[in-house]
Formats: sequence, structure tokens, C-alpha cells
Amino acid sequence: AHYLGTHLTVLPGNDHADKPFSIVGILEPTGTPVDRSVHILLEGMQAIHFDWMAGAPLPGRAMSADAAGREDLTPTSVTAVLVGLKGRARVFSVQRWIAQYSKEPLMGVLPGVALDELWVLIGAGERALLIMSVLVAIVSLAGLVATTLAGLNERRRELSVLRALGASPRKIMALLAIEGGLVTACGVVLGALLCAAAIAGLRGWIQLRFGITLSLRAPSPAEWTVLAAALAGGWLASLVPGLRAYNMSLSDGLTPKV
Repeated sequence: AHYLGTHLTVLPGNDHADKPFSIVGILEPTGTPVDRSVHILLEGMQAIHFDWMAGAPLPGRAMSADAAGREDLTPTSVTAVLVGLKGRARVFSVQRWIAQYSKEPLMGVLPGVALDELWVLIGAGERALLIMSVLVAIVSLAGLVATTLAGLNERRRELSVLRALGASPRKIMALLAIEGGLVTACGVVLGALLCAAAIAGLRGWIQLRFGITLSLRAPSPAEWTVLAAALAGGWLASLVPGLRAYNMSLSDGLTPKV
């Protein structure tokens, strides 16, 4: 939750620890970075900067909290103001009016545009993480193939028994493909359950620590696509040991070489 009021307790050692405040109210959480902010009046901001200049304290000019409280706390400047408009069509005209204001050097910034520009910068990191996820999936599928192939030699007699019972080579290949698909499906389900458990167990701590709210929800269409791609990849990868078992069952017959 974010804090409201002119009183904020500042820990010793901070830049403004000589002028302590105390909390007078906590607003409801919003699930945004605002939850990690502290709201004070402009008079309070003026009081803590009486003995500061250009972002640094003035040597030998320290002023106590009581002395600052007796000064004129009328704000002399405002660095930023958040303005909300009732009509979106006026956004650019108001921004142009602010930029052309002649009495004061002002700059109008559109938060949405600024966030889009920021996202372009951090989008490269997101793409890198996506590439890493794809590489991890490929390595996992390769491990599935290698593990299944390594176990085929020990299962040659089992495959021969299946052939003796009337299973065709295509059925044996299908059994290996289904087995790989089931292993992949179990991995997908287990991963989804672990992700849900992690969100449920850590969302309170993450909200308190970082001001980010995580919520459990059904997978989005894009996430369903990723899950389907993982299942399809696991099934396709299992065709490799399936083809190997198909060839082995044709050559071995009832006398497997083990």
C-alpha cells in the first residue's frame, strides 16, 4: 500500500533523517508501482529542503525540524504535475500548448508514449529471455530423445514379445510416440502447477517487496499456443525413437540381439 499524509518516518542514515515524519494513513493497494510511493504535502517537501541546494545539503546550514516548521512553507516551485484530461482528442493540443508556453520553460510528456519507448528498450531483454526459453525447450526435447533411445536396447526383448503377440511395427512406433507425448504432457502439466503454486505462495511477498501484484488466471491464447507447441514438439521428438523401434522390430523378429 502507498502512504498518505505529511508525516513519514525516515530511517536514520537517510538524506533527510534530521526531519522525521510519521505515517498518518495507508491507502488501498492498486497493484502498481504507486504502492511503493510515499505521498506528502508540498509544504513537507519544502521543509526538508530548507538547508539543501542543487540536490545536496549545505555545509553548516543544518536546520532542525522544529526550526523548519516555523518557516514559511509556501511552495516556491513544482517540478512535475500529473494532468488528466476528459477527452483524448485534446491530448496533443494540450501538449503543444504546454510546449509553447512562453512564461515558463515547460515540457509535456505523454506517459503512454514514454512507456512505449521504454518498452522498446527493454523489449530486447524480453526477446532474449524468449530465445533462452526456446533453447531450454529444445535441450529438454533432445534429452527426451536421448533417454528414450538409450533405453531401447534394454527394451528390444519387450518389443519382440509385442511383435510375437501380433503388434505390427507401426503399432510399436505409435506406442513409443505416445509414450514420448505423455511424458511431455506430464512435464507441461507439472510446470503449470508449479507456476501456479509459486504465484500463490509468493504473490504476497512480491507485492510487499516490489509493489507488483500477481494473480492466478487462465492461460491467454498466446500461452495456450506455447503449450500446444511444447506438446507438439514432444510428440515429434518422440518419433525419432519410434522410428528406431520400428526398424529394430523389423530386423530383430523374435531373436533380438541383446
